[in-house]
Amino acid sequence: MIHTPAPRIELRMNEPLMFAPPSNHPKRDASTWPHALVGVVVATALTVAGCATAPVSQGAAAQPPASLAPLTPTAWWSAFDDPLLNQLITQALQANTSIRSAQAALQQSRALRDVKVASAGPSLSLSGSAGRSQTEYSDAGNSFKAGLDARWEMDIFGANRSSINASEADTQAAQASLRDVQISIAAEVALAYIQLRGSQSQLAIAQSNLASQQETLQITQWRAQAGLVTALEVEQAQTAVAQTASQVPALQTSLAKTRHSLAVLTGQRPLDLDALLTPSQPLPQTKSELSTPIAANTLRQRADVRAAEHRISAALARVDAADAARYPSFNLGGSLSLSALTLAGLSNGATLAGSLLGSVSVPLFDGGATTSQVLAQEAALEQTRAAYQATLLTALKEVEDALIALKNDRARLGLQQLAATSAGNAAMLAQNRYASGLIDFQTVLQTQRTLLSSQDSVASLQAELSADHVRLVKALGGGWQ
Repeated sequence: MIHTPAPRIELRMNEPLMFAPPSNHPKRDASTWPHALVGVVVATALTVAGCATAPVSQGAAAQPPASLAPLTPTAWWSAFDDPLLNQLITQALQANTSIRSAQAALQQSRALRDVKVASAGPSLSLSGSAGRSQTEYSDAGNSFKAGLDARWEMDIFGANRSSINASEADTQAAQASLRDVQISIAAEVALAYIQLRGSQSQLAIAQSNLASQQETLQITQWRAQAGLVTALEVEQAQTAVAQTASQVPALQTSLAKTRHSLAVLTGQRPLDLDALLTPSQPLPQTKSELSTPIAANTLRQRADVRAAEHRISAALARVDAADAARYPSFNLGGSLSLSALTLAGLSNGATLAGSLLGSVSVPLFDGGATTSQVLAQEAALEQTRAAYQATLLTALKEVEDALIALKNDRARLGLQQLAATSAGNAAMLAQNRYASGLIDFQTVLQTQRTLLSSQDSVASLQAELSADHVRLVKALGGGWQ
């Protein structure tokens, strides 16, 4: 039994638990475009002409808020002080297929973010060509060309910057989702392991009671041969033995299924852990104190809550990017080419030509497509807000459920242990008195059934109490400080 006070959670109203991103986005005024268009093009081209090859700096804009910096996962399972449990969870974190899939999703998100960053900077391409031509009035001749082309779209209204911020937020959400999967898999392994040890304890109780009932059956048969009891008592004793014996295969089936589940969770074949997990071991129990109040804002460390926050940031950035598409785009391009009649001439005596071009594109009429795109992104933003609030409410529910289950199961276990102790004493006294012929068989049968039920309930509640602790840790995002 875990002799620790019940944990409690404090919901402090002054803490910024509910994240409320801005709902309104200021719209730029397009009425001044025609007046400033020419001046902007010329001034911008002159300003950035010498910076066309400068790298794009992301700065702090693409970074997550300081309050959302990634947390280092804590090995909360070490509180159970079970080396085999530690081994299984470590193996699952390395080889579980769901975790590997989430890791691949994170790699994909990072690669897509890098694509966005690269597309925001200047592009440089090298080209070459060779040709041979002949006309009716001239001999055949060769021509060779080599060129260098550069292009850069200037991010005047922040469309590229917003797209990069959205990709960065998506990456942060993928990273949070990976941690959420890791915590979930670790919790699943712990719960399956606790169930395994609990079933082993229940199997041992059933086998012990079966042996006791078989002894009672033997005594009843002897008393029947001596004419002290009737065949009715013998049949009742055999019924009790058969009923208890029937529980053994069911528990063995449950144990096998749990072993198979643990093997799959750790990325192995179903039978690979049978030799390791078949020997019985004590049920893992934590001795950590849980009396420290848990601040409501602690729920923000949950990976799914963080992922939902990052998705809101991504949706906000996409609204800004869609809004920026309604305004002019500016491009700066240039080329440098060499032309010669021979291939060797490209390095000596070739004709050199260069050009620099600044251009602007102004959306005048698109049938309302860009405006509709902004509305679509704003609707997507509202969806992410609703999803965030749903995630937060689910988190609160899971914590409250785990806390109340931990408190009540601890109280139930104490009472059930007292009942099991009394049932054991009653069964022992009844069997001794029955052997002496002082009581009838019905009393013995009833005390044996009560003992089996009480001991089985104790084993089940002990496992459930350990499982409650795992569920609380999972509900709090893998522990708390």
